[in-house]
Amino acid sequence: MGDTRTREPVLSVRNLTVGPVELGSPAILSDVSFDLNSHEILGIFAETGGGKSVLSRALANWLPPTLEFRGGDIRFKGKSTLDGTGHSMLRPGREIAYIGSRPQSSLDPTIPVGPQLVEKLRAVRPEISAAYARNKILKLLAEVRIPSPEERFHEYPTKYSGGMMQRAMIVDALSTDPAMIIADNVTQPLDVTIALQIVRLLQQLAREHGVSVLFVSSSLSTLNQLADRVVVLQEGKVAEIGETQSLINEPATPYTQAIIEQIPRIWHSTAAPAVSTRSAEQPIMSVRDVKRTYYVRRPGHLNSYNSVQAVRNVTFDVMPRDNIGIVGESGCGKSTLTRLLTALERPEHGEILFNNRSFSDMKERELTAARRGFQLLLQDPYNALPPRMTVGRMIEEGMRIHGIHKGADMRARVEQAMTDVGLPTAIYNHLPNSLSTGDRQRISVARALVLEPQLLILDETVSALDQSEQNKLLSLFSRLQVEKNLTYIFISHDLAMVRRVCSRIAVMYLGELVEIADNRTLFYSARHPYTKALLSAVPTVEDNPYDSSKLLLEGEPPSPINIAPGCSFASRCPLAMPVCREKAPALTAVAPGSAVACHLYDANEVPQPPPVDLRPQNAELH
Repeated sequence: MGDTRTREPVLSVRNLTVGPVELGSPAILSDVSFDLNSHEILGIFAETGGGKSVLSRALANWLPPTLEFRGGDIRFKGKSTLDGTGHSMLRPGREIAYIGSRPQSSLDPTIPVGPQLVEKLRAVRPEISAAYARNKILKLLAEVRIPSPEERFHEYPTKYSGGMMQRAMIVDALSTDPAMIIADNVTQPLDVTIALQIVRLLQQLAREHGVSVLFVSSSLSTLNQLADRVVVLQEGKVAEIGETQSLINEPATPYTQAIIEQIPRIWHSTAAPAVSTRSAEQPIMSVRDVKRTYYVRRPGHLNSYNSVQAVRNVTFDVMPRDNIGIVGESGCGKSTLTRLLTALERPEHGEILFNNRSFSDMKERELTAARRGFQLLLQDPYNALPPRMTVGRMIEEGMRIHGIHKGADMRARVEQAMTDVGLPTAIYNHLPNSLSTGDRQRISVARALVLEPQLLILDETVSALDQSEQNKLLSLFSRLQVEKNLTYIFISHDLAMVRRVCSRIAVMYLGELVEIADNRTLFYSARHPYTKALLSAVPTVEDNPYDSSKLLLEGEPPSPINIAPGCSFASRCPLAMPVCREKAPALTAVAPGSAVACHLYDANEVPQPPPVDLRPQNAELH
């Protein structure tokens, strides 16, 4: 982030108003005004439905036909981009480039990535030759740190990870030599380590290519990582504009103040659930040395397969009324572990016990009955809920399957569950079409509650929600835990959320648990280098004691196919020793309630250094 006081605006927006084409419809954007200075990174913040995506599309001249410009002006490099009839004269993609949050939908899966980028570049700049375009794309692929660009040039989009696809979209944006890039929620679908890599990459490329960036996000914590200034939108209107640090430290409006207060504090907070001390109780769920391997056909071979070791030797207990978090990057095995914990799949080794009974010992009917006691809540309520079924009928479904409650008793139980989760009973016979994402997730919670479970397994359940909706749902989970003695397993990549709600946290990497500790120990005295790297990448509005310039990982996790011997993290670890590439470390207890799989803490290999305590002075956690 740099000084923008002397820079001339590359973009000036004055009193911009955008709304539906239907007469009398309320505007989505009203009288929006701001400047984007030359070489500046300007953040646009809004909650869901606040108008940020409509604004970004209006500036890029990509408004859908259902929306129209109603007033105001957009000046790019001093010239108005709107004609007298309210239509944009800007040619999309040439001088203003756009990067969206869904890169997979931006490329044709049937054409290799490189040729597609060349074709898109020549469509915008037809005067350049194919050879020049190809060389430029290859150069940019190397600049955005895509490994082996010559090989990746010819690979299909399906072979690219989410982070690599977003890098390819940055190449697409930079290839036309734009003066300005609009980045619309580009880090939202990414893991924290990959997201911070993209943020740092955009900062570097903006500086090197002399490009101004409009970075649109629903996360002030993310904007705090890179934006020079921030524009806060409230219901389509500008609430305030200010330099990032000033706006976060001294917000000028009650709305911005409320938004900042909702952002979870990680290191300057005393809120964390206490670790269970009920040692006499039996675990509600026990996972014992569980392994799950898939076999995928090798490319170009008919009867030859590679092994994908999705979950490897995972062991942990879940105590009654406890909250355990399972965190890690995409591809670390969290989703496979979820399927194992819910008995949707069986491990080929080890066992999972629920109330001291192994899934493997249960017959199908017994397993169906046992599932009443543990329920799964998924990330995407749009695909998890049948769109042609009424709200009441959806919540009833589990009771019908298990043959419990009938007639008026069933309806009364459903209405009670709706009340418990904060849904009005008046929508009992409504379809879910008009409901918000948060309300859809409340339906999912109600579907689980009617079965009176002991354990809820939440697989990225709040990740699709903005901060205010997340806070409401997490408060609901806390209340329900007290009222109904629930136990939670939170499976997430959101460390800030896990910090708030989980008493113990397990960190996964390439199918293994590399560290498990209580909340306080993990966030203040993390031991494993991978855990420290994850913590260094967490977007936050407070000072992060884990220095990302020293700890941030580069590149993506290695493939889980045919994992090399030794420590699976050795190829990315800055502290790797020869033994790390020869022998896999065991998950070893290093303190009461804490264990780590790292040779740095293996007394048989090297002396154990003490864990680094990064707690600020006078900080207390309860």
